[in-house]
Amino acid sequence: MTFEVKYQESYSRGELLLRSLFGVFYIALPHLFLLLFLSIWSQILTFISFWIILFTGSYPESFFDFQVKLMQWSTRVNLRLYNLSDGYPAFGLSAEDEAFKLDIPYPENLSRGTLLLKAFFGWLYVLLPHGIALGLRSYATLFLNFLAFWVVLFTGSYPESWFRFNVGTLRWGLRLNLYLSYMSDDYPPFSGK
Repeated sequence: MTFEVKYQESYSRGELLLRSLFGVFYIALPHLFLLLFLSIWSQILTFISFWIILFTGSYPESFFDFQVKLMQWSTRVNLRLYNLSDGYPAFGLSAEDEAFKLDIPYPENLSRGTLLLKAFFGWLYVLLPHGIALGLRSYATLFLNFLAFWVVLFTGSYPESWFRFNVGTLRWGLRLNLYLSYMSDDYPPFSGK
């Protein structure tokens, strides 16, 4: 997986204030309303994909493309809500965004053994350790977002190391999602790099 977010040299203070004060109304609610229904469909496709992978050893390509587009849409929204990028996130599964690049290669073959291992024991060897580590990192991300708000408000610039850390948290979450939704056999590293 390749996930890169474009670092902006300067951020709009007006957009920062608008997103922070009213973003829940004009960004989160309309996007999350639509993403909720698409996520339900995504879960249905994941369930169906489980059985298809179990019998054929491959993820249906059209299902895979839908899942990737859904991840791209939710990433567009998250980048704005985390104040990592200016601009309004585009609606739709086929929308483009210059702020980031997310490439997920289609796996030709997936391991049936790994599929069963994830389905029955994923909570133990994936969710438990990653949940604790990523949960703690998410608290640090929220704290850095709070501090970055004030830095951007007064300087117009997002501290680059904080930016990389927060993008790394999103990257880690995406890798975890790929693994647990049977889209990859590569165990996610405990890292945002």
